[in-house]
Formats: sequence, structure tokens, C-alpha cells
Amino acid sequence: MLHDPPLLTIHRGHRRPDKALVEAFRGAQTSHLCDAMDGRGALDYRIKPLDPGNAAFAGPAITGWTSPADVVGMFGTLAEAEPGDVLVVACDAFTGTAVLGDLAAGMMRNKGCAAFVTDGLARDRAGILETGLPVFAAGISPNSPARKGLGVVGLPVNLGGVQVRPGDILVGDADGVVVVPLDRAEAVLEALGQVHTAEEKAVRRVAEGAVMSPAMEPILAAARVIG
Repeated sequence: MLHDPPLLTIHRGHRRPDKALVEAFRGAQTSHLCDAMDGRGALDYRIKPLDPGNAAFAGPAITGWTSPADVVGMFGTLAEAEPGDVLVVACDAFTGTAVLGDLAAGMMRNKGCAAFVTDGLARDRAGILETGLPVFAAGISPNSPARKGLGVVGLPVNLGGVQVRPGDILVGDADGVVVVPLDRAEAVLEALGQVHTAEEKAVRRVAEGAVMSPAMEPILAAARVIG
């Protein structure tokens, strides 16, 4: 490089979803959301809640990237967060050190953040649980990070196999996290209603004794049986 980059770069001015739109997704089941998005949208299965009993959230993403083994990008994202935001911090899935501890989680809760999501690790699990902040990470490690940079805030990040843009709506529960692209949110919400209707019918069928999905019946009838 010709010049050393700044330790932290912050991009502002991204779109934010209307609060009513975000509220419409609150309480949605992540599996139903995936059904409403052609079966996709969930982050990698390894990104799970530290406390499955306190995992439900919905909110707009404030995105950040932080160098592996560093937290400058994480703190930069916290500085830019607004109440109700979900901090989404990618670290290239680095697992040598944690990217979040209990003190930072407490600061996020003090600021009114809705949740924290990373493809890296967390530490101080007991302290994080005490904050009450829903935290999703790929695991736990006591190893501590540094504050030397680099960090970037406010650009799209790739995390858990899904691209997350600032302003996208994230929904979490005990099963994981689903990313609803902001430009598709209205259509996904409409499809979610259809999913709920179909799910209610399926639940009734099972309660009444069904042993097979109706969609599978013609496939089974047309199957080639050998022997």
C-alpha cells in the first residue's frame, strides 16, 4: 500500500427501515421467514445464541468489519449504533480470540441496542448473560483481542454465508438469525402471511392424525418401486 489506512473508517448515510416495518417482523419465527424467502436467509448454523432462552429480537442492521484478533471495528460499530439497532460485526470468522466481552455487551445494552451478531467468538459468557443482550456468536473463547485496527463501519459485510447491508432487517430466535434484505422486506412480509396460513393448516392436519405431507403424496404415487 502507498499509504497506511486509518485505523477506523466510518461510512454514513445508509437507508433505515421504517419503525413500523421492523415491528411487523417482531416475533416472527426464523424458520417461517426462511420459508417466505425461498428457503434461504439464515446465517451459518454455527452462529447461535449464547442464551437460547433470550434470543428473540428484530431490528435494523448496523454493520461493521473488524480485523481478526481486533475490536476497533466492533467499537466503531457501537459508536454509530442507534437504539433498536442490531450490531452485525464480521471478523472473517476468526476464532483465535473473542470479538466481544461482557463489558462491551453491557455498553450495547446501555445504548439500547437490540442484539449483537458476529461470525467470531465471544468471551465472559456469564457476564454477557447478565446484561440481557441477545448475543449470537460462533462460540466462546477467553482469548482477548487487541485495539490496533483496522475497522470499517457502515458497508455491506459477508457473515455466515449471507451478505448483510446496513438497514437490512435481522430477526433472531433460538434457532438462529435470518437476514431480510431491506429492498425485499415488504414482499417478504406478504409472503410470511401466506406461510402462516399454510402452517396453520399443516398443524391442524398433524393434530388430526396425518402421517404424510400432501405435497409428497403424488411424488410417492409416481415413485419407481424396485423389488
